[in-house]
Amino acid sequence: MVININDNCINCNKCVAICPSSIFKISQKKTKKTQVVNPQSCILCGHCVSVCPQDAIEHSEFPADKIHKFSYEEYPSPKQMMTLIRGRRSNRAFSSKPVSQKDLDLICEAAYRAPTASNSQMKGITVITKPEDIQKVIKITIDTFSKILKSLENPAVKFILKPFMKGSYAQLIKLHRLIKSYENGEDKVLRGATSLILFHAPASVGFGRDDANLAYQNASLMAESLGIAHFYTGFVIEGTRLNKKALKNALGIQGNIYAGMALGQPKFRYHSYTDRKPASINFL
Repeated sequence: MVININDNCINCNKCVAICPSSIFKISQKKTKKTQVVNPQSCILCGHCVSVCPQDAIEHSEFPADKIHKFSYEEYPSPKQMMTLIRGRRSNRAFSSKPVSQKDLDLICEAAYRAPTASNSQMKGITVITKPEDIQKVIKITIDTFSKILKSLENPAVKFILKPFMKGSYAQLIKLHRLIKSYENGEDKVLRGATSLILFHAPASVGFGRDDANLAYQNASLMAESLGIAHFYTGFVIEGTRLNKKALKNALGIQGNIYAGMALGQPKFRYHSYTDRKPASINFL
């Protein structure tokens, strides 16, 4: 990796202020020129080349074709952004029409551009559109819950655990309903979604779960802006928490699955949003 500062530098020191790895510093000499120190510490975040107003930073990992100018005037206004956030809802009413490849590409790019701890960029994204694979995800999820129910409702196990897991046992009725619906031919896991996006990361990545869920949030906002109905796949993710290997082995996914999004074209759109409970916000 090579990082240089060329003659375009005006010593504004924005790179010094923005670099999370302290690769840039101000020379102690009278010239007070900006210098590169310890380039091996670079985490490849690209902050330096993005903030430089003179294109003075030459970074071997960010050649000219990887640097893209933009204008803040292209951003949505705060009002537009808040309308998107207020209007975004989980929409589980899907039509049979599939999500286009173009829209899936935009949703995945939005997800991949989410921040990651130490800029590891180690999150993975798997997009599932084949009906047989979607059915496979549903069945594995149901099978996992069925096994857990059988275990927890064993009289001996229940006698020991229930006093300490009252909250968990209170949730079992939901699992019974989920499994019963599946047996009756109803999909209450993915609700007829035509696409499924799973976000995963190597087990060795310490913040993999956080990175995956940040990716989901970006993807959700993009899906909402495209008019794509979607919801967070809570049942699937809980199933992978209870049995980490079943789903990832079936789909050939490397690492652990931490977040998921079911998608489809909406049968209908919402026309209003409702207020939430008063927020508990403390300003200290």
